[in-house]
Parts: sequence; structure tokens; C-alpha cells
Amino acid sequence: MQKIKPIEIKHPTENAAVDLAVDTLERKKQALVFVNTKRGAEKAAEDIAAKTNLTDERYKKEVSELSDEILHALSKPTKQCERLARCVKKGIAFHHAGLIHDQKTLIEDGFRDGRIKIIACTPTLAYGLNLPAFRAIIRDLKRFGHYGLDWIPTLDYQQMAGRCGRPGFDSWGEAIAVASSEKEKDELIDRYINGESEEIYSKLAVEPVLRTYVLSLIASNFASSEEELVEFFSRTFWAHHYKDTAKLSKIIDKMINLLDDFSFIESDSKQKKKDGKESEKDKSKTERDFVSADKIEKDKKENRGNISATIVGKRVAELYIDPLTAHNMMIAMERASEKTVNEFSFMHLVSTCMELRPLLRVKQSEYDDIQEKAVENHSNFIVLEPSEFDPDHDQFMDAVKTASFFGEWMDEKDEETMLEKYNIRPGEIRVKLDLADWLLYAAEELARLDKKQKLISVIIKTRLRMRYGVKEELLPLLKLQGIGRVRARKLFNNGIKDIGDVSKADVTTMAHIIGKNIAFDIKKQVGQDMGKVAVPENKRKGQISLKDFGESNE
Repeated sequence: MQKIKPIEIKHPTENAAVDLAVDTLERKKQALVFVNTKRGAEKAAEDIAAKTNLTDERYKKEVSELSDEILHALSKPTKQCERLARCVKKGIAFHHAGLIHDQKTLIEDGFRDGRIKIIACTPTLAYGLNLPAFRAIIRDLKRFGHYGLDWIPTLDYQQMAGRCGRPGFDSWGEAIAVASSEKEKDELIDRYINGESEEIYSKLAVEPVLRTYVLSLIASNFASSEEELVEFFSRTFWAHHYKDTAKLSKIIDKMINLLDDFSFIESDSKQKKKDGKESEKDKSKTERDFVSADKIEKDKKENRGNISATIVGKRVAELYIDPLTAHNMMIAMERASEKTVNEFSFMHLVSTCMELRPLLRVKQSEYDDIQEKAVENHSNFIVLEPSEFDPDHDQFMDAVKTASFFGEWMDEKDEETMLEKYNIRPGEIRVKLDLADWLLYAAEELARLDKKQKLISVIIKTRLRMRYGVKEELLPLLKLQGIGRVRARKLFNNGIKDIGDVSKADVTTMAHIIGKNIAFDIKKQVGQDMGKVAVPENKRKGQISLKDFGESNE
């Protein structure tokens, strides 16, 4: 590592990160500024943009065009979109999980081609992206965890520092950690410059992951006995760290027993008992002898024989969800068969799944409202509510709030409303909706296997409404390609409520409602050739043209 000269800031302020970013611009270089929160990234970008003055007219035009693309990445821009677009007009951007995919891509591509000079970001940009950053300015080296504000791991620091001076872009780069005092500076040097990286541990030690992989190995016929499973896992990174093979075998045995209890797998011995092939000698021995719990477990293990996945177990493995999630879904749907269910029943069900975490947390100020929502939907719950003294009750109420968020999205509330009421940004909304869609699909497939036809129609309706964010009345119009929640609502409000109405509607009227190109396209989808449509009386004879309709708002 080469020694570099101290950085001399021409007009220093109290905000060292902003000063370093401005200095980077003056050197005609690019930088990433790492902060620990989404809100902090937005504020840092705005502070840097406020110090930036553009003089190159050609460059101003380039960033203005990029700003416009980012602003209209959503059909209805939010305040977050507007803040980002204003920053981009100065060649500055912020980047975090709250942005939608299209906005992230535009920012990353803009940084690669030099239009974006500075990105203020959360550590999401520290992994897996190769960007032409000369500097990595690490402003925040603490973040909130289980025990309050604490130092980030050395590995995280190294990942952020490693974003600068990338091969192919620069021959060297600068990673600058911002210290608030001399004492903190010494701490940073000891902890991050001279400190050792933390140990890396396998995620297989996490039970949901292990459950999933054990079932997958059995369902794919990669392993058909406990011995084969132990042999496979003994060669993993998890086993390398764990070292205790005997205990590892016990953990795998526990997973097998759990999957067996869920009826996702079955063994030869169990199948023989089902078929009534157990010998009379074994039966009498079982009836006659008293055996200890340890002996029962040992015999169970020895007599298990080959293991195979049941039909349900194979489908769960294909859906790639946690077997415990699938088991809880099946229990909930069994309960649903005896109740009146609606969309909220399944929105709440998926909100209780591990895969959807972190959930939207209930604040003290809104607890009464969420409690009222829970009482209102009490008869529709298919997941039992724990006692108020149960530690899981808070998680249950968080699931009610998350389900309420999904409900408002399905009632056609826009991203700005979601941000203001639930403090959830457009990018986070998309992630939650994608996860919920996956879990609802899994629930639908499990309901099909169990032949629960009554539930399937409710789940499908919930999936469609959630995916498009619409009320049930708009579902018929969503069958048309190119029609989403905004255009469907415009058509519905103008009396065009289903495919039949689309066929009957005048194309001129439709063009003024949703735009001429889309109007022609959906007319073709319902089997009407626009070349043969009757021409308005005020037009000359001949084939009707798109120009006849003038301009319209898309």
C-alpha cells in the first residue's frame, strides 16, 4: 500500500464527508459516500448537490435527461423520486434499498458512463458491483444492531474500502474513513486498518436453511438415507467449522424427524407398517418389552432404512420455501376450511411467514389502530392469535400491520401514500410484493395438492389484486396486455368495465382516455382490426389514422 499525501481541503466545513466529495469533483474523479441509513444517504446526496455548480452545458443536458428518466421510473413520481431527480441534475445521486430496480440501474449505469459523479449510498453498493470510484468515503462506521449503536464488522469496512481504485478503471484509489475526533481516529486505525477480519461461518448452521437443504437433497434423490446425508454434509464448510461429526449427525437426525413429522418424507420401515407388513414377532416384542427413550430413538434411527420424499414434500422442495413455512401454511389452510376466509386471511398468513421478514413494526402511537384492525378481522384469521402475554404476540401484530399495508395497496393507494403512512419506500414495496406473490403461489400449490378448491379461488384473487394493486372490480380489465392499475381505473371510471365494454367502446373515446397507441393495441387484442373501423363523419374517406386522435395523456 503506497503512502499518500494528506488531503488539503480548500474551504473546510463541519461536514467532512461533503468536503471530501466536493474535493473529489474538483479532481475530476468519482466517489462513493457510504452512510448507515437510507434517510442519511438522501440527506448526504442533497448536501453534496447543494455545493455543486455545473458549467458545462452539454453535461447539464445529459444529467437533465437522466434526471427525467429517473423521475418517471414510476407512473406517478413520489417525493423520493423528486428528491433523487433534483440531485441527479447536479450529477449527484443516492442509492439504497428504497429505490426501485429501474432507478438503481439508471444510477449505476450513469456512474459507469461518468454522468453521475458522486453516489451517497448505504452498504448495499459494497457487494458485487464493479464501479469506477476513485474514492470510497466511509462516513458512518457504526450502525444500529441488537445491542444499539455499535461498530460495523471489519469485513464490512473492507468491502466498502474495496470499492475504490478498481482494476480496469484506476491504477489506485483512496479509501477514507471519517473520524469525529483524534480518539476515534486511533480507534479506527486499530480496528479497521490494523485489525483482523472476522471469521466467516456457514449459513447451514441456521435451521431454516438446513431444513430446506435436507428436504431438497432427499426430494432430488441425491441422498436416500441418513448415512448419505451425513456423508454429504460432512464435506461442507459448515462441518469444517463444526468439527464434531457426532453432534452434526444428531442435528441432521433432528431435521429428518421434523420432516417426517410434517409428512414431507417417509422411510421404508414406515411404509412397511402402513402396508401391514410388520412381523408378528416384532409386534409382540414391541408390546412385551419396555424400552427407554434413548433406545427408541436408536431403534428408530437403525430401522429407518431408505428415505424418500412424499408428493407434498417434493412440491415443497420445488417451491423452495422453508418446510416449516409450508407446514404452518397447511395447518392454517386446514383451519380455513372451517371458516369464512377473504383476502385479508391470506395477506395475514403470508405476513406471518419467516420469508417475508422484516415485517412493518407497530409503533406505540399506532398500536390502538392495529389492535382495532385485528379485532375487525378476528373471524377471518387462519393463524391463531397468541396470548397478549406471549412473546410472539408482537410479531403477530406486526403481521397485522403488514397485511394492512398489502390491503391498502390492493385498494389502489399509491407509493406516496405508502411512504407517508407506513414509511416504506417504492423499492421496498416491490420487494415485499414479490415475496408475498411467491408465498401466495406456494399456498395455492399446497391447496391444490390438498384439493381445497374453495381456498384456491380466494388465493388467486388475492395474488392478482396484490400484484397489480387494484380493487376486485378492475380484475377483468387486467386480462388485457398493457393495462395496469392506472389505465384500468381510467377505463372503469369512464364506464368501460370489462372485455365486452372494450369491444363496444369507440376507439376515439378510448384513445382520449388511455392514449392512442394503447387504445389501438387493446382493440386488436379483442379481435377488432383498426383498418376496418368506421371513420368519423368529419374525416375524409380512407383508412383511419392514429393522427386523427391528436395528443392524449398516457
